[in-house]
Amino acid sequence: MTKKTRARYTPEFKLESAQLVIDQGYSVREASKAMSVSLSSMDNWVRQLKNERSGMTTSGVKPISEEQRKIKALEKQVKRLELEKEILKKASALLMSDSMNGLR
Repeated sequence: MTKKTRARYTPEFKLESAQLVIDQGYSVREASKAMSVSLSSMDNWVRQLKNERSGMTTSGVKPISEEQRKIKALEKQVKRLELEKEILKKASALLMSDSMNGLR
């Protein structure tokens, strides 16, 4: 028995496919046939792109528009920098307490 593997699509492919429906006036069915993807996948991508363009994002779902991908990357970077800042604060407080103990 062979196991069926699930198709993986890049965010660029999803964006291009969803743009066919939103920007170029294709129906979801026509676009799914043209791009050789399932109707449900195409419908999900179109819905996701509409939500992203209106400013709504869903957690746990990879963004497909370039702007939303940049926002996600910047949010990740901010989180990492805040964590580094907290670590440095704690380290400097520890060093200060050690140096104060040495003066007594």
